[in-house]
Amino acid sequence: MTGIRVLSGRYRITGHLARGGMADVFQAEDLSLGRTVAIKILHPQFAADEAFVTRFKREAQAAANLTHPNIVNIYDFGEDGDTYYMVMELIPGRTLRDIRRTEGALLPRRAAEIAAEAAAALSVAHQAGVFHRDVKPGNIMLTGDGSVKVTDFGIARALDDSEELTRTGAVIGTATYFSPEQAQGLPADERSDVYSLGVVLYELVSGQPPFTGESPVAVAYQHVSEYAPPPRQINPDVPSEVEAIVERAMAKDPAERYQTAEDMRVDLLRYLAGEEPIAALAPAAPAPHPQQTPLATQVLATPPATVPPAETARVVAAARDETRSQASYIVTIVGLLAVLAVGVFLLTQILRSPETEIVRIAVPDLTNRAAADAFEELQSLGLNVRQKEQVSDAVAAGFVIATEPSAGTQLDPDQFVTVVLSTGPQQFAIPNLLDLPEERARELIEADDFVVGLVDYRFDDSVPEGTVIDQSPRPGTPAAEATAVNLEVSSGPFALTMPDVSNVAQDTAERQLNREGFTSVSFEETFSDTVLAGFVISTQPAAGQLVPREAPITLFVSTGPEPFPVPDLVGRTLREARDTATGLGLIIVVLDDTIEVTAVSGLAGRIAAQSPPAGEEVLPSDEISVQLGELRQVEVPPLLGLSEAEADVQLEALGLFLQVVGQTEVSEESGLAGFVASQDQAPGALVPDGSTIRVELGVLPPPTTTTTTTTTTTTTTLPPDE
Repeated sequence: MTGIRVLSGRYRITGHLARGGMADVFQAEDLSLGRTVAIKILHPQFAADEAFVTRFKREAQAAANLTHPNIVNIYDFGEDGDTYYMVMELIPGRTLRDIRRTEGALLPRRAAEIAAEAAAALSVAHQAGVFHRDVKPGNIMLTGDGSVKVTDFGIARALDDSEELTRTGAVIGTATYFSPEQAQGLPADERSDVYSLGVVLYELVSGQPPFTGESPVAVAYQHVSEYAPPPRQINPDVPSEVEAIVERAMAKDPAERYQTAEDMRVDLLRYLAGEEPIAALAPAAPAPHPQQTPLATQVLATPPATVPPAETARVVAAARDETRSQASYIVTIVGLLAVLAVGVFLLTQILRSPETEIVRIAVPDLTNRAAADAFEELQSLGLNVRQKEQVSDAVAAGFVIATEPSAGTQLDPDQFVTVVLSTGPQQFAIPNLLDLPEERARELIEADDFVVGLVDYRFDDSVPEGTVIDQSPRPGTPAAEATAVNLEVSSGPFALTMPDVSNVAQDTAERQLNREGFTSVSFEETFSDTVLAGFVISTQPAAGQLVPREAPITLFVSTGPEPFPVPDLVGRTLREARDTATGLGLIIVVLDDTIEVTAVSGLAGRIAAQSPPAGEEVLPSDEISVQLGELRQVEVPPLLGLSEAEADVQLEALGLFLQVVGQTEVSEESGLAGFVASQDQAPGALVPDGSTIRVELGVLPPPTTTTTTTTTTTTTTLPPDE
């Protein structure tokens, strides 16, 4: 891209993102639409090659017609002089290759989620007649929000493509993720992408690819001729369901794989939903004995191949002659040359002069060594390995019993040593327990000297409760004595009809629900005027509804009527109090004892006290005891001789009242004149509080009237004579 900044006057290059086998990927700005895009630009040295340009154009044409959330969008294709480019959606994120390298093996569920989304993208492409043919972690991206994008349909072809891109021997793809048919130069179809996606899933859950080698051809040969170790042998945390999906996808024979990417996606979704994948239920594809511990480079029973291994090398080499100008195959060619060099060396060794001395190799003692260690040591010494299995009570399964020839035997390089591996103690067939009652299944397990392992119960609307739905190991599987046989037993239908337990005691209702299969019962207390305390008022869900067994069931249990505060009855008449109590469902009880009250209190003849007191909580039908007020009795004090004011003060202090009703004559000698001379209640008498004491004030009698006759004598004095 030196000197090129804007393509076709529209795409301005802003940075370099990655380099691929036949193109570089740059970040660019679309000047017309104002958006950031990714641009794949064909390497200059390939732009002059018509075959490469044709492939590049077909990539754009094939991928541009694919529209799916999990497929990178193709916006445009063009050329600027001798530069050919394709404009794509820019994906902010990382490839699975980078994630796997930095984080190692992924959690099985996350790996299955990624594989399911990738399978969805491949399914859409396959339905459009496009095969990816290079499915690998580097071509699967995770965006910032965790969604999956499949990119680089750079070597995809359409079903009707009949030109040079489909010539036999044109091996296209990445060796680590080859399908066996791709490795043999045979036509690839959608099942080839399924195989490659199975390899990707294998790597995600185990943390390493299934096959490795010194050259791409060596790896390709393993895809054709060898079986990969089970993922759980590398990572014990891989669930058996995921392992079954991987093994089904990676079957050597395309007819034994998932026939479509959608089939694989359905199985992945079944696993994610907690259901048994179809692959785990189907007969397993041919594989090494489960007790073997094969290495990635171990020679096992070779699966049927449509082209012999020697022919594989021939057709791959032929690809070099037919596409010499296609520099994207340089790595493959280098690998082929390396294999040819080894072949020439071996041929030279075979045909060398008799005078040349052969260095012989002593077979090491491998007894009780792990199979992997034994194979590695023999191969490092330059010997070839075969294996056979043998029952042994003394040597653990997967370990070496002996070698043939025996330890110490001198062999020429490349001669074969047969390693005798223990399969453990003698094994017997696991009985068929399917569709049997659980108790009968247990009897058969113990009768055959096996033991009952885990028993998992799950709902099934079609299998009667207590019947065996599945078992592990499968029926007929060879196993040693005391092997644990796990059972999956039907718990009956998932949903049951909710029974009516209203007006039933709480404990009785709970036992009934548990007996009928409901597993989550809780209680909530509430008041009820009609249901006795401790008995069920109602349920949620209501009686008669169809309810899942594990659904939460709530029983509303009565605590009896709701308490309420006692009304204040003090000061009310007995009639008023009874009317109030009757309205609340209470009972009035009048006690014989009265309470002394004053006239001022106003409680005389009314309710003066109650029990329970006002405000205390009671229930309907409770009794309220009341006492009536009765005026207290006051002793009348002596008032004689007191002034009116003094008598009034004294009576008021006692709660009595003074009333002067008149006057009475008293003698002057009595000293009562102007003072109380009489009272209507004698001193010491008892009268009700607030009574009026009537008094009379003393007065002196009026004086007696006397008539006196006065004689007036008039004396006249005459003046003297002058």
